[in-house]
Amino acid sequence: MSGVHHVKVAVVGAGSAGISIAARLLRKNRELHGQVLLIDPSDKHYYQPLWTLVGGGAAKAEDTVREQASLIPEGAKWLKEAVETFSPEHNQLRTKEGSTIHYDYLVVAAGIQINWERIKGLKETIGRNGVCSNYSYDYVRSTWENIRHFRGGTAIFTQPSTPIKCGGAPQKIMYLADDYFRQSGVRDQTKIMFVSGLPNIFAVKRYADTLEEVIQRKDIETKYRADLVEIDGEEKKATFQHLDTNERFTLSFDMIHVTPPMGPPDFIAKSALADADGWVDVDPYTLQHKTYKNVFGSGDCTNLPTSKTGAAIRKQAPVVAENLLALMRGKPLHARYDGYTSCPLVTGYNRLVLAEFDYDKNPHETFPFDQSKERFSMYIMKKHLLPIVYWDGMLKGLM
Repeated sequence: MSGVHHVKVAVVGAGSAGISIAARLLRKNRELHGQVLLIDPSDKHYYQPLWTLVGGGAAKAEDTVREQASLIPEGAKWLKEAVETFSPEHNQLRTKEGSTIHYDYLVVAAGIQINWERIKGLKETIGRNGVCSNYSYDYVRSTWENIRHFRGGTAIFTQPSTPIKCGGAPQKIMYLADDYFRQSGVRDQTKIMFVSGLPNIFAVKRYADTLEEVIQRKDIETKYRADLVEIDGEEKKATFQHLDTNERFTLSFDMIHVTPPMGPPDFIAKSALADADGWVDVDPYTLQHKTYKNVFGSGDCTNLPTSKTGAAIRKQAPVVAENLLALMRGKPLHARYDGYTSCPLVTGYNRLVLAEFDYDKNPHETFPFDQSKERFSMYIMKKHLLPIVYWDGMLKGLM
């Protein structure tokens, strides 16, 4: 399909946000059939929220992946190329493969970029030497291998100070590891450490209070405001830098789960669509671009001041679709996004705290009970119900 394309709506990114929005547009306006173009080079589509359970041995990696072609909504076209530059003043973009796309409306939903290389030595040792990460389909199995074969020593779990997708994931795998270490009889010979660039365990006090109790119960040592900056897999040494003093300190490990730093995709950060920090600059309520009114953004690539989760996208997608259709009709943009996000915080096998909150960090809970408590029912929902909601509901524009 390389060449020159003229479309009504170009959607950059065929992940959770891009496919959900495209599906909604096509369901609500049949005239758009054949006029929505999804642009994404990936031939696989991953349900990443389940990677925590894969890393903990409670789910299979192959159950989290499907062929991208099978998920493209009916009526949409798919250009399997990578966007390189935007020219929003001319309503066009170009791909690395040389295609030019002219559009009337643009949706940018390109996700977040994982910057493995920002931790010195990480790329050389990831997946080996006790170094693992749930943040890649290629490495998530190594997490379970490390946990399953752990025989005692020091297990470190890291979280960077940068925005990341699913902000609770770095600690969730730690709680599963603790459970497994107890089951396998090695917990008494193990020190578990959580080293995070953030100032606390969680941003919303209601849920942080519960998590602090979990940390105390599980006897986990915490260090905050420290980023992992270098790792030596052969020597099993991890070097951290304190964000307030810039002092560096080195810890020895037998196993380390690394959450790499993340940021906006380079092709967005260098474009006219980006704010000063490189994220797509959108109105936090309408999701319309602040400068280019025929452009909308959704998901992890935007500067929305909320956690970057699939649950947030599920609430953003209908707002983008409704407001884009309203703009096409010359109507006011009435749909509003309130910053809702959700983080299903797995605290062990068969236990989960369902954190839900808005821009103001106020709880925005779905169920008529105290969701700050650890519950078996919420774990079952995450493991069995939410994947169905994702594949058969959200990606089809139904919920």
